[in-house]
Amino acid sequence: MAVETKIVLDANILIRAVLGKKVRNTIQKFANSTQFFTPEVCFADARKYLPALFEKRNLPADEALAVLEGLTSLIAAVDANLYKIYEVEAKQRIAVRDIDDWPIVALSLMLDCPIWTEDTDFFGAGVATWTSDRIHLYLSKGEQNISN
Repeated sequence: MAVETKIVLDANILIRAVLGKKVRNTIQKFANSTQFFTPEVCFADARKYLPALFEKRNLPADEALAVLEGLTSLIAAVDANLYKIYEVEAKQRIAVRDIDDWPIVALSLMLDCPIWTEDTDFFGAGVATWTSDRIHLYLSKGEQNISN
């Protein structure tokens, strides 16, 4: 049985997946070999910030939210009750940078997998992080597992 690759997405990756095609295409490309997760709060953050970002670009916000909702079929939104047992440890790890990011760290700890982010606040938190310019290196390992 093939082992699927797992990764936790930060809210900025969700937003990038809506604003541009590169991140969205990467998620779609690796959806068969990778399990994508994010805390529910990251979807909420994306829903909060996307309309303003689209208004600045003179684009309809409804389209942004529709693309975001489409991503819910590829990215599992995880309820806080599932990773709450890691809250204290996650807050200790991220407190120096941005304690509000604790759900992402906690989910990463729970799933024992890395984080995909563009936020340097996660660096040094004791969990692996991948950025969009290198994520294909990590995700392609999952494809190799499926083909074997």
